[in-house]
This record gives sequence, structure tokens and C-alpha cells, in this order.
Amino acid sequence: MRATDEAPRIETDIDATPKWICRVCGWIYDESLGDPDSGIAPGTRFQDIPDDWVCPDCLVSKSSFVLLVV
Repeated sequence: MRATDEAPRIETDIDATPKWICRVCGWIYDESLGDPDSGIAPGTRFQDIPDDWVCPDCLVSKSSFVLLVV
């Protein structure tokens, strides 16, 4: 196959991993990173975090987070 016959590759910096932002302080929960300091393993979906989890910066509840859309 010649190089010109190959499908074009699209390089992107966009990370498809969902991120959630605290409406109070702006701290971002990145599902790919988790929150290891709070016992939340990398790869943990936001909806799978226990309901008693709090923002590590301002200590508000999980309900204070919204999906970050960029």
C-alpha cells in the first residue's frame, strides 16, 4: 500500500475522559485520574463515587459538581 492510499490520521489533544467541576471552588474531578487521596481509584466514573464523597478543596458534597463541557 502506498502512503497516499492510507486513510488520513487525525491527531487531537482532546481528552474524551469526562471531567466534573465543582461549582463552588472550580476543582475538577478527572475520571481518568480519580481522587487517590480520597480513596477513589483512577478510572472511577463520577456516578460510581460514593454519595458521601466531598470535594477535596472546599468539602462540598458530590451534588455540587456538574459535567465540564469544553
